[in-house]
Amino acid sequence: MKVLIVGSGGREHAIAWKVAQSPKVEEIYCAPGNAGIAEYAQCVPIGAMEFDALAAFAKEHEIGLTIVGMDDPLVGGIVDVFEAEGLRVFGPRKNAAILEGSKAFSKDLMKKYHIPTAAYENFTDAGAALAYLKTARYPIVLKADGLALGKGVLICNTYEEAQEGVREIMTDRKFGAAGNCMVIEEFMTGREVSVLSFVDGKTIQTMTSAQDHKRAGDGDTGLNTGGMGTFSPSPFYTDEVDAFCRKYIYQPTVDAMAAEGRPFQGIIFFGLMLTPEGPKVLEYNARFGDPEAQVVLPRMKNDIIEVIEACIDGTLDQIDLEFEDNAAVCVVLASDGYPVSYEKGYPIRGLDAFKDRDGYYVFHAGTAKRGEDIVTNGGRVLGVTATGKDLKDARRNAYEAVQWVEFENKYYRNDIGKAIDEAK
Repeated sequence: MKVLIVGSGGREHAIAWKVAQSPKVEEIYCAPGNAGIAEYAQCVPIGAMEFDALAAFAKEHEIGLTIVGMDDPLVGGIVDVFEAEGLRVFGPRKNAAILEGSKAFSKDLMKKYHIPTAAYENFTDAGAALAYLKTARYPIVLKADGLALGKGVLICNTYEEAQEGVREIMTDRKFGAAGNCMVIEEFMTGREVSVLSFVDGKTIQTMTSAQDHKRAGDGDTGLNTGGMGTFSPSPFYTDEVDAFCRKYIYQPTVDAMAAEGRPFQGIIFFGLMLTPEGPKVLEYNARFGDPEAQVVLPRMKNDIIEVIEACIDGTLDQIDLEFEDNAAVCVVLASDGYPVSYEKGYPIRGLDAFKDRDGYYVFHAGTAKRGEDIVTNGGRVLGVTATGKDLKDARRNAYEAVQWVEFENKYYRNDIGKAIDEAK
């Protein structure tokens, strides 16, 4: 089978690495890909939003399966375009990808089907939002409705901060059309946990848990980013939490989407908050998380192609998902200045140190090939991942591996997985 992967980040590199292990796969392409993905796939210069060009490429090269890694093409309807051309593709259709594409939709869905989440209100008028915020309890959370690269969420401690947030999202349109509608949500406290899942429209199979670090700086300070590191499994995701989520969140979400005439086939990422009142949904994503994929996929025992085909064919109930009894930690190496402004084009040294080293991985996020060099080409540059017998061992290994790689303006957080020390 020939496989096409759509995307260019660390998540797509992790997917390509996992796909390359399948005996079912003879050739891999990636559009547009990056310098690391090129080790496993032939990168083709077609953008992720060029649906017609991608479908034409898939037909011309007799691609047996296309895996869409990114949120934008899924929300934009790439799956519908591919299916209309008779092509086999993994990911939700446009009417199901709205689960991530519109926070207002997902909040309304949870309210309608009694899925635990924070109290909220939706606004399309800045004046009405400001009037509501005058009587709100703080801190409070403002969320741009649409896709905003994981950065369209603002936590406001005062009315003055909330005023500024409304201006950013709805008036100045800092996040573009994502700010046409805004969700104002109660501030929840507790541990955040991410749970990825495979879904075939009716059956859901959850993967191992993970925990992301969104803020740019140590101690969860600084601006929100696409993710500065993650670990798996989360010691706070207990059997009791899992049982609650299966009963009240996971299957109810799949059933709700089916009941709305939007059957979901693909990946649902559940962003959870373990509040004092019990687990609640923070957000849904309609694809693998990034960098969550970089710690979850190295622990997955199954052939990913077999699982994906079961999702497409509606036979996921016949799959037994299995994960290694170990742990993984990913530390993102970024360009200093991310997520605001940063320079790129610097040569990266030390990547060969990961070759033939079992349990150590370097997933490329923002890299490019320039002559014989691999150079920095983004804010998040690399995801350095290591496994270990437990979380502390994996963290120690990951930070050891971070030192193998050098590039000018290299930046990373020093406290990824620090919460591990607080677990009982």
